Amino acid sequence: MADLLIEIICEEIPARMQPRAMADLQRMMLTRLDDAGLSHGSAHGFVAPRHLALYVDDVAERQPDINEERRGPRADAPDKAIEGFLKSTGLTRGQLVEEDTPKGRFLFARIEKKGVAAATLLPAMVCGVLAEFPWPKSQRWGGTRFRWVRPLHRVNLLFGGAPLAGELDLGGASLAFTAASRGHYFESPQDIDLVGLTNAGDYVARLRAGHVMVDRTERRQAILDGATDLAARAGSVLRANEALIDEICGLVEWPTPLFGAIEDRFMALPDEVLEASIRTHQKYLTTGSADGALQPGFVVISNRLADPERDAVILAGNQRVLRARLADAEFFWQEDGQSRLESQVPRLADVTFYEGLGSVGDKVARLEKLAGLMAPSVAGCDAEMAVGAARLAKADLVTGMVGEFPELQGIMGGYYARNDGEADAVADAIAAHYRPQGPSDALPASPEGCVVSLADKIDSLVGFFGVGAKPTGSKDPFALRRAALGIIRIILEARIRMPLLPVLAGAATAHGFAAADPELEPFIRERLRVSLRDAGLAHDVVAAALGDGTGPGHDDILGLADRAAALSIFLAGDDGAGLVAGWRRAASILEAEESKAKQVFSPTSDPHLFVEDVETGLHAALTALPEPGTQMQTRDELVAVMQSLGGLRQPIDRFFDSVVVNHDDAAIRLNRLGLLAMVRQAMQRVADFSRLEG
Repeated sequence: MADLLIEIICEEIPARMQPRAMADLQRMMLTRLDDAGLSHGSAHGFVAPRHLALYVDDVAERQPDINEERRGPRADAPDKAIEGFLKSTGLTRGQLVEEDTPKGRFLFARIEKKGVAAATLLPAMVCGVLAEFPWPKSQRWGGTRFRWVRPLHRVNLLFGGAPLAGELDLGGASLAFTAASRGHYFESPQDIDLVGLTNAGDYVARLRAGHVMVDRTERRQAILDGATDLAARAGSVLRANEALIDEICGLVEWPTPLFGAIEDRFMALPDEVLEASIRTHQKYLTTGSADGALQPGFVVISNRLADPERDAVILAGNQRVLRARLADAEFFWQEDGQSRLESQVPRLADVTFYEGLGSVGDKVARLEKLAGLMAPSVAGCDAEMAVGAARLAKADLVTGMVGEFPELQGIMGGYYARNDGEADAVADAIAAHYRPQGPSDALPASPEGCVVSLADKIDSLVGFFGVGAKPTGSKDPFALRRAALGIIRIILEARIRMPLLPVLAGAATAHGFAAADPELEPFIRERLRVSLRDAGLAHDVVAAALGDGTGPGHDDILGLADRAAALSIFLAGDDGAGLVAGWRRAASILEAEESKAKQVFSPTSDPHLFVEDVETGLHAALTALPEPGTQMQTRDELVAVMQSLGGLRQPIDRFFDSVVVNHDDAAIRLNRLGLLAMVRQAMQRVADFSRLEG
């Protein structure tokens, strides 16, 4: 057994690609080791801005020898059959063995294949991995044809602590394997000898000595611990943003945190503006008080060794850059505040929304109509406030602040509306109408915010589908899948009972379309299916609840989701499982008889033709079932309806135990088939039980 190290050194790998690259290198290399029959121990992945490495413990030093016996044709088989067998084994006729078997005398090939040394196989394996590496984006450089995320500098390959010879074909040039890593650009630019490595920890220690923290977990923790300590010493609390820490981790090899101050005058700016300037644009970590309020301090992560004199210069430079950006934000904040938000609305007519969909001003007019249409369906929503918020929702797009910080659209509109004296309901709805922007994002907190958000997303879906700009495969440039999922989340979490088709029709009319694209409702239903599956519901339960998209309530998102949840609860009980078994028996008989008769049996039955008491009992149980009307809106009510179906279990079981459906008397037979059709109809009104599996 010997340890394997693969290290790739290149120019800076984008921070967002580093974790995936580390996982891909490990996955692809271990797959090749397994396919080659080379056993191995644990694998350790490492990544830093310029380093990508994999260390594998205890790799077998050669493949195992293979002894294979293959039976061929009969000994007296035609020559062509024997020649085909020889060709498949690579042997000659004299190397075959004849043996008697219970089925006769056959030819056998005994093949002995010696295992190849791992040191011979590994260079080609590594070249194959690098050639097929799945970077999201890659490039060529110089006169070569090889593609990598950034220009390659070195490939180090060591086995048992010793370098392996080989080279990577770059297509027009080659890159010979080496055994020397590189240290930090400025602090330790010399080579780091890797010969004689004993374990993964030794590799990490050698690069650490060259001021490269190649272990991503160690580097990330160093950033977090250092920043937290600096904030605490300044009397603040670090406002740790996990995504930003991950990004910074991918930008530095030797993190050194420095604490800077924000001038008091800038603290009058909205927190979101400060956050956008400090965190999003400058990649600094912000600090807050114990109660979470933003504090006038930030942490910048330097990529150098700590040096008081140099750190002061670095910090002064960063503070100077931040001061200029905050001064710009301050200017825009003051300049925008001189005009009412309402006065910006006419300017939206000059901003194109999308070809064929008019201007942003046109979109605003559509949002007002949609908000007025949907407001009555949302409990607690003030229709006038919702329409007012829809009118002002996009006005901040033409303000100076949003022009400089596009990520603040909506948020700044909320501030400007509040400063203009608009009602809190209007300002809050404007600020939150882009939410949710992802699965972890919060919903608008107010009913008016939910209405404006729904209007915005539905308008976009209807519009883009209407002009043919639909998602295709993995491409969704206008984030329409995310918009559909946002609609579903708002409806489900805010529990909005609202038929979707009239809203889509209203949006289509506002666009000037004859009707909404027929593919749009199935598109939203499919997103609902995915959402329910992600929530843990079985795929067949979801299929049964959603049906074929044509029954009553098929466009009621909340009703469909509640039906799926209620069905899942019902089927988990004994009555549910037993009833489904009886359903399958009834459905199977009906399917067979309807196929023979070439007709669908009507769900009616004449009690005067009942012969057995169990027929009367089943009929009474069916007629006693409540109608699943539109008033059954809650999940609990739907569960109650399904539990009432559970009362059919025993009557159905007794019916099949005592009755032969195919009675000699044709009238009795048809009457019993009609009774089973009543069972089918009663259950299908609740869910499509035919879609349940198992």
